[in-house]
Amino acid sequence: MTVEQFLEEQNNKIKDLHMTSAQSSWMAATTGEAEWNQKTAEAQTAFNTYLSNAERFEQVKTYLEQDDLTAVQKRQLESLRTGMAGKQIPEEDLKEMVERSTELVGTFNTYRAMIDGNPVSENDVRQILIKSNDSAEREKAWHASKQIGKEVEEKLLTLVKKRNEVARSLGFENFHQMSFEHQELDRDEVFSIFHKLKELSDEPFHQMKQEMDGELAERFGVSVDELRPWHYADPFFQEAPPSKELDLDPYYEEKDLEQLTIDTFKSMGMDITDMLANSDLYPRDKKNQHAFCTDIDREGDVRVLCNNVPSDYWSVTMLHEFGHAVYFKYVDPTLPFLLRSCAHTLTTEAIAMLYGRFGKNPAWLEKFLGIDAAEVEELKPLINESLRKQMLIAGRWIMAFSFFERELYENPDQDLNKLWWKLVKDVQFVNPPEEQDFPHWAAKIHFTLVPVYYQNYLLGELTTSQLQTHIEKNISKDLFTPEVGAYLMEAYFKPGALYPWNEKIEKTTGEKLNPQYFIDQFVSNVLV
Repeated sequence: MTVEQFLEEQNNKIKDLHMTSAQSSWMAATTGEAEWNQKTAEAQTAFNTYLSNAERFEQVKTYLEQDDLTAVQKRQLESLRTGMAGKQIPEEDLKEMVERSTELVGTFNTYRAMIDGNPVSENDVRQILIKSNDSAEREKAWHASKQIGKEVEEKLLTLVKKRNEVARSLGFENFHQMSFEHQELDRDEVFSIFHKLKELSDEPFHQMKQEMDGELAERFGVSVDELRPWHYADPFFQEAPPSKELDLDPYYEEKDLEQLTIDTFKSMGMDITDMLANSDLYPRDKKNQHAFCTDIDREGDVRVLCNNVPSDYWSVTMLHEFGHAVYFKYVDPTLPFLLRSCAHTLTTEAIAMLYGRFGKNPAWLEKFLGIDAAEVEELKPLINESLRKQMLIAGRWIMAFSFFERELYENPDQDLNKLWWKLVKDVQFVNPPEEQDFPHWAAKIHFTLVPVYYQNYLLGELTTSQLQTHIEKNISKDLFTPEVGAYLMEAYFKPGALYPWNEKIEKTTGEKLNPQYFIDQFVSNVLV
């Protein structure tokens, strides 16, 4: 069989497996029904089993040794090798991991926290943590948001140990090390960047948080030392609390988030109405309470799941998720299926984050949200500072999560509850609750759903800063133009997975990933 015949066979088979898995997973997330959870597990097991075939894996490696491969053939084979390497284990192990993960995701999809005996959604908890001035009410809501941690802890740790067992059988120290290898990421380099960012942002973050904590202490009538995790606007302190001077939520009352999103992308020459029609955007019982984007067939069936209520949070989330969506939509349709996707998770996160940042962009607030120009000008210093604050808070949160996840796989038998609060204190400067012997960490769905993924969010933010700087210097200072859209579609989206991620960043911006752009944009500026 020639290389081309082999690749054609793989593209056709993997397309079928991908579509079956993506459609089942979508139904499970939107209905919460056990039947679809089971079908998702079966589809993912079938996909993994196909990738686990040892003879086929050897074929891929043999073909890669040929010196007459085209660039497109080579990249497809590299993609297959990367996807198959972690699956070279017995079918029963693949099946067990998928079933355990699917069961846990099903729990997350349908679980509703309880406050005083009443079920509450994540939107309910979020509103309490943003709006309420009652410390006792906030504390109840925060603890409610963590209840699921106890629900999933035991099964999650069993899954973590199973992942480690499988990774060791393939010659790795643990699943974390294996995952970095198979994501084409240098673990030492990534964590070196993160530690450097932590060190550089320690003082700016400390200054910013001191000021913020002073405002919160005054708001809640407590001392700064008495502030606890529930005094912040997000259960994991991922988000900046609304400041006294800047609360954008009122501007979203009566606003149509779908239209805002349509208009934003339309200004850049991108049409999202077809994808909106396929999406599921509003809260419903048993539906997954989070947000994500999925490309069902890599031929245009791109869908977004959200749980929208008119607010700054959900507007930013819509922009973020449809950032993923346009990337998927505008990949070159003539590429083979294996390459008709993003270059790397971090490269699609970078686009999602570029759009997500528009929620704190004065020009976007004036042009699309319709805030009066004079009012925007007056608010501009607060808006810019709010984005810096958000980037610092998000960066520190991603570091805390990533440091913890590495330790989780290094030793899942250690006192993880204690470790979690040590890292949260050291990295996020948040005072732990009195009751620390509880798996608060396990309430974060990413440990289950997308293991060893979180580092890509921060790598994505670094890429966003580099990409935005390049656009503003070389294309247009006004981001909401067809020229910027054309550049993104042609240079960034269209090549799909044709190039390794860092080569793609270099082709798009003129240099490989350089954290200095993020530092200049958000870290150094805080000291000015």
